[in-house]
Amino acid sequence: MFRFLWLVAAFLVLSCWVFAYGDPNSGTIQGITREPAGRPLGHARVVAHSEADNTDRTAFSGDDGAFTLDDLAPGRYQLTASKAGVGSSRTAVLLVAQQSVHVDVTLAPIVGSTMSSETTANDPPVTEREKQLIDRLNRLEARLAAMEAKEADGASVAINTAPAAQPIVASANPAIVAATPKVLTSIPTKGQAKEPAEQPASKIAAAPAASPAAAPPASALPEALQAPDSTPSPSSDNVYTWADYTWLNGTSRNKDTVLDTKFFTPEVRFDTNYMEDFNQPRDHTMGGATESFRSGEVQVEQISVGGDFHWQNVRGRILTMDGLFATTTPRNDASAGVGQWDVRGAYKYVSEAYGGYHFDVNHGLNIDAGIFVSYIGLFSYYNFDNWIYQPSFVSSNTPWFFNGLRVQWFPTKKLKIEPWLINGWQSYNRYNGHMGLGGQILYRPYEWLSLVFNNYGYGQDNLGIPKVERVHTDDSVEVRYYNKPLSTGITKAAFSLTGDLGCQYGPGFQCTHGPNKDSFAGWMAYNRIWWGRDRYALSFGGGRMDNPGRYLTLLPPIDGADAISGSPYFTENPGQPAHMWDGSVNFQWMPREYITWWAETGYRHSDVPYWTGRGGITPPGGDNGLPQYYTCNSGASASTNDPTAAVSACSAQGGVWSPDLRRGQATFSLGVMVKF
Repeated sequence: MFRFLWLVAAFLVLSCWVFAYGDPNSGTIQGITREPAGRPLGHARVVAHSEADNTDRTAFSGDDGAFTLDDLAPGRYQLTASKAGVGSSRTAVLLVAQQSVHVDVTLAPIVGSTMSSETTANDPPVTEREKQLIDRLNRLEARLAAMEAKEADGASVAINTAPAAQPIVASANPAIVAATPKVLTSIPTKGQAKEPAEQPASKIAAAPAASPAAAPPASALPEALQAPDSTPSPSSDNVYTWADYTWLNGTSRNKDTVLDTKFFTPEVRFDTNYMEDFNQPRDHTMGGATESFRSGEVQVEQISVGGDFHWQNVRGRILTMDGLFATTTPRNDASAGVGQWDVRGAYKYVSEAYGGYHFDVNHGLNIDAGIFVSYIGLFSYYNFDNWIYQPSFVSSNTPWFFNGLRVQWFPTKKLKIEPWLINGWQSYNRYNGHMGLGGQILYRPYEWLSLVFNNYGYGQDNLGIPKVERVHTDDSVEVRYYNKPLSTGITKAAFSLTGDLGCQYGPGFQCTHGPNKDSFAGWMAYNRIWWGRDRYALSFGGGRMDNPGRYLTLLPPIDGADAISGSPYFTENPGQPAHMWDGSVNFQWMPREYITWWAETGYRHSDVPYWTGRGGITPPGGDNGLPQYYTCNSGASASTNDPTAAVSACSAQGGVWSPDLRRGQATFSLGVMVKF
């Protein structure tokens, strides 16, 4: 207990130090994106390009047109707002340390387009071909504007040079000045009755024009290694770029990608934690989850490096998997016990690996083959993306990966239909007579609402038990019920609700009744509140699982047991009960979009002894390599899984050893997660 209190005190001191001294010089650019007619325009892409280090920060305006780009270093920025089919606009901004600049960006119509600044309900709808042409013009206009900005570099004037007035810089280039929107010289403070007066860009005094600059040289990089276009194509497979969905549970909150190119989008993840199990297991071994493994130690849970390849509609993704995940995930797959070849060894360091092709059909059609992350359970396999570090059973006990073929069809920018042909339920190999079928329907009609429906069936997913079929449905809703991104207090609030039903049926197995009932029913619900410009978040919730037959109850690693070996100390036979519930509270501090510091406490309960107790689940002398049998108190194997025979075999070795299993588990955890 003294060690635990010391760690908590150290964490609090470190947090106070960081809060007091971290980020002393950063600033913020925020505002509203507007249509040419002046109305707020939602779902526009806003890019702040730093002239100092030649980097970009990207955000998408919300339903109300509001956008925020925070944690920006002081300096000069080129702020570009664009939306396919509407237009784009550029504004030069001078950002001062510890200040917030408010910019209302009005998108100018595309040069040469027939679109007027006023649209009416009687305007004919834009065809898909016209959308593509408009998008190409948008990108061309953005590139021309970038070239003009380089020519006019150094020929700019400040609206107000006093630091307290949040100065904004307008380009001296006449074409850009003409398109510069009205801007505010400051933002309202708490208690201020009226907004500051607007200052038209036409009244900004222009500085002497710079001498014409030579055209910038062509990029020395091959086209494949150049940065992608600022405006995504309507046929892009990432159709959800029309809205900001980084608030979702199970979705990465990154809005920018470091070193992104037209050929490769990198991805790097680190996940380190410290967990304290109040049962204080002497062997430091925790069980019953796919996120918590060791108690009283600092451990690296995940180390992943990889990314997405994309060129001329050809797709590929690879993400390595190292750290504890490399051994704790494969041990839950029993299909490796079918036939020869070490498939666990082949896949243990890979979490995702597939290749495929993107077809320009509707809003995109992808066909991929390989190993890809499952969508059952709502939470992401990668903890950085989640509201809670240790999710409830509906997520933790259902698949993290599938091997097979998937098709992703986007008939609209708000709907995805994704069928699967896979080896089985979280299985590298096929267990029995045939493969499994499944699929997902993902519908996001609004920026504040996400609906997902996952279904699986036909698979025969039991080692050595043929002709037993498995079916499962997993459905979730996520709602962002509060959204005030410019607020100085609470900025967002959302909840998620997930329900699961499933069973196994066949010779000796029944879904709904009888002594051999083998079913699954569960739910989980979470709520999350953000504040401090989304730098802080508090999440809380929990769930329940009823799993008679235990076919989805994770096997504790007693004496090194895994899904192939099984364990006589915790059998998983039809009809055997497993009823469990849990609750968690999580606090996250996110000073940058690439990092999360977190602290979490939770409690889990089972109606049967399940979690590791003080005595641990490791035999005397360590694992003996025969987890399928009982173990003697000497540490030797009894070489039998029959309890009566084990008593006889261990009579001369101090009797039969038993792991210490408890009905409850309380934990406190700390950690840091990084994703680029």
